[in-house]
Order: sequence, then C-alpha cells, then structure tokens
Amino acid sequence: MIIILMFISAMALFACVMFINHRPSRIVGTVIFGLLFVGSTTLMTLNYSHHFGMHTVTTTTTKTVYSAGGKLPLAIYQPIGNSGKDNVFIYKTSLKHSKTHHTQANEYTTSKMKFSNRQEPQLTTTETRWYFKNKFYKALYMWSGMDGTLIERTNVINYPQSYIKVTTGQAKQLQTKAGKAGDAMQHQAQVFVTNKVQAAMAKDPQMSAQQIQQVSRQAEQAFMSQMIKSQLK
Repeated sequence: MIIILMFISAMALFACVMFINHRPSRIVGTVIFGLLFVGSTTLMTLNYSHHFGMHTVTTTTTKTVYSAGGKLPLAIYQPIGNSGKDNVFIYKTSLKHSKTHHTQANEYTTSKMKFSNRQEPQLTTTETRWYFKNKFYKALYMWSGMDGTLIERTNVINYPQSYIKVTTGQAKQLQTKAGKAGDAMQHQAQVFVTNKVQAAMAKDPQMSAQQIQQVSRQAEQAFMSQMIKSQLK
C-alpha cells in the first residue's frame, strides 16, 4: 500500500505543479501531495533502515537426520574457506533415499557439530526473522519484500559418540574401501555385534526386544567406528 501511495502522490504532485494553472488550487494540491509523498517515502525508508512496524520472531525446529555415508557412521562436512567457521554439513533426511542435504552457507548462517550419547543424529535449526507486528503494517508495506527477512540462523547437528568427523573426500574413500571389503567386513561386523548382544544378555537375561535392538545398533556403530578409525590412520 505504501508503494502505491508513493507512486500516486508523486504523480499527483507532478500534475499539480505542471498542469494546474489556478494558483491557490496549485498551492493546496502541491502541499497535500507533497506531504503525502514525503510521508510515504519516510515510512518506507524507516521500514528498510530501522524495520519500522516489525518485530523479531525466533523459531526452533528439530528433526532426526542420518549419515550421508549410508551404513557408515560418518559426520560428513565440506570445508568452506580456511577459517573452519563456515563448514557445510552433509546429511540425509531418510534412510530409504539416496538424496543428500546440506546446511546453508551464507553470511546469516552458523553451523556447528556436536557429539553426545544418543542413538541417531539430530539437526536443530534456530532462525530469527523480521515479521510485521500486525495486519495493518503487513498491508501498509505490501510488496516490500521485508516480511520474513532472515536475521540469523544456527544449525547444530548432534551426532552419536560413535560417529567419525570426515571431509567429503575422506567419506568417498571410506565408502570405496568398504565396498571392496564386502562380505568379509559384513561377517566381521556380524560376529562383533553377536558377541556384544550375547554379553549384554548374559548380564541381563530379561532384556526386551527393543533393548536388544538398541545394543545391536550401538555395537554395529562401534564396529564401524573402529574400522573407520583404522582406515583413516
């Protein structure tokens, strides 16, 4: 609306100055439309410079993500620049699909990687954006493109302790080596997992199916982690 008002007042001001011959009418029209033009221009400038009529809104979303290295417990990142502060982290949003995703790389985004005692990686994204305070300001600054403007974004991927931080280049090498190992590695992993499950059941014969599955998953990740560390050496 403010953009339309600026345009109309500017055209009307020009018409008053150029085409109205009656002096009193020209003065009145010039003052009225001049004030409208200056006022609308000032409001637009305040919106762009000081976000007049807006307030900040912070939202946080959390979702489970998966290793972009398939079955390998890899925390994969792509270095951007030399500072180490702008790394892009690569992950999957589903185990069933091969498509990978990555965190944003821009001046408004900071991405971090953490490790803790959890079962699956988790991505937490916190965003702070400018939004109009109410419907009046939203209508007033229609088409300004300011609503939802990003101020800052923080991505934190929390990986299980068994995950190994590697670059995209290292990840490709590890996946190639794992593919060549094939059945031999799968057999070693199966033996390792079976031994861990049997040891856990010996301590607690009343383990539920869910607990057994959890121990099996942890053992599989631990085996893969040991294998990856040995390959990286």
